[in-house]
Amino acid sequence: MNFRMLALTRSGSLRKTFQFAIIAAVCVFGASALRAQSAAPGSAAVGKIGVINVRQAIAGTAEGKQAGAELQSQFAPRQNELEGLNKQINDLRQRIDSGTGKLSPEELARLQREGEVKARQLQRKQDEYQEDVNAAQADVFDRVGRKMIDVLDRYARENGYVAILDSSAQNTPILFASTNIDVTQDIVRLYDQAYPVKSGAPAAATPARPAQKPAAQPPAAKPPQQ
Repeated sequence: MNFRMLALTRSGSLRKTFQFAIIAAVCVFGASALRAQSAAPGSAAVGKIGVINVRQAIAGTAEGKQAGAELQSQFAPRQNELEGLNKQINDLRQRIDSGTGKLSPEELARLQREGEVKARQLQRKQDEYQEDVNAAQADVFDRVGRKMIDVLDRYARENGYVAILDSSAQNTPILFASTNIDVTQDIVRLYDQAYPVKSGAPAAATPARPAQKPAAQPPAAKPPQQ
């Protein structure tokens, strides 16, 4: 069989996609969330060092959870479309496999061409879906992250921290950090107090992309098979 088959996996479903901890960093904190208190000229800064998992903090806020649920619902129809198209491709593959020696060469060629068309269609829709999901998630991280910076800055100044490092940033050289200095849950609690979410209130919608340039992220797909 020559045409390529793409098999979607449930383990890469959109539900897991929206576990923010596994998403590529798209956060206004950048490499790290660092806040230092000003020290008098010529004097050494004296204070505490803290650690925060920014991705976990954003996802753990009430606003972040609400946004995740809304994005899950928003992209569910497209996920179902991708899974349906993938099933059609698998059905074609089975028909070709079981029809070898039974179907005419013309019918086998027709099924193969149909599979190739659907495989290209699935790949295109997956790429568009991947871009759209990434864009929607980036919007959430940006919206929540900007406000979280203010919460973190105030918390650091009021509690005598000279630095708070982001343990979720790939290039932050943290080899070990005691749970005693992790301020993630404190920041989540203070954020929810500062920015309460009204029950049933929708999060800000992500602007739609131009029709001629769609974007989206599908569930994880296995590499095309020959």
